[in-house]
Amino acid sequence: MDLVHLNQGEYNMARDLTPKFKRSRREGMDLHPDLDKAGTAKSPLIRKAYRPGAHGPKMSRSKLSNYGAQLREKQKAKRVYGILERQFRNYYKKALRAGGQTGDVILSLLESRLDNSVYRLGFAKTRPAARQMVSHGHIIINGTKAKTPSILVKQGDSISVIQRIAQDPKFQEKIHAIDRRVPSWLTLSGTEAKVVANPDIAEPKMLIDVRRIVEFYSR
Repeated sequence: MDLVHLNQGEYNMARDLTPKFKRSRREGMDLHPDLDKAGTAKSPLIRKAYRPGAHGPKMSRSKLSNYGAQLREKQKAKRVYGILERQFRNYYKKALRAGGQTGDVILSLLESRLDNSVYRLGFAKTRPAARQMVSHGHIIINGTKAKTPSILVKQGDSISVIQRIAQDPKFQEKIHAIDRRVPSWLTLSGTEAKVVANPDIAEPKMLIDVRRIVEFYSR
């Protein structure tokens, strides 16, 4: 399904409209660490450290079957990167064709997405906000305005914010407040960046067990 050609009603049906913190409770981890309440006493993940739903408090997280654990890991990865099932399955197929460690290739593809790169560079506070920046035409790749969040960046690509946004005092204030550590595979100077290597997947591998995802799709 091509989201670019959906009307608003169809687009909302395709999106995961579950409240952000409810998604985190379902997965048992903070999927949105950059949100203001995340990690604080006000965070629903801390106040309600159990699954959502009427039976959530009575359900143990340890009672998942092997299939259930694989499914949860896949769902977690989809929610972290904000993508739909068909696209995620396509990343798995692409990783299979690429050879090597399938799980590592999946993570590398996810990290290479333009919206994720914009997020990693600190141009946006969250991945959904980064996706919106791209969709609104606020990001330039190699001198050309890009509007597709799923574009895969590669070594040698340049990424920058359009001048109108980059010079906006409110935007400057926002990116200074984010103060995110830029990963080693990206370099940043002001609002201009360069992809200097393949994505480092060490950090996402600490959050996502890609082995279970590969097992899920290879059943």
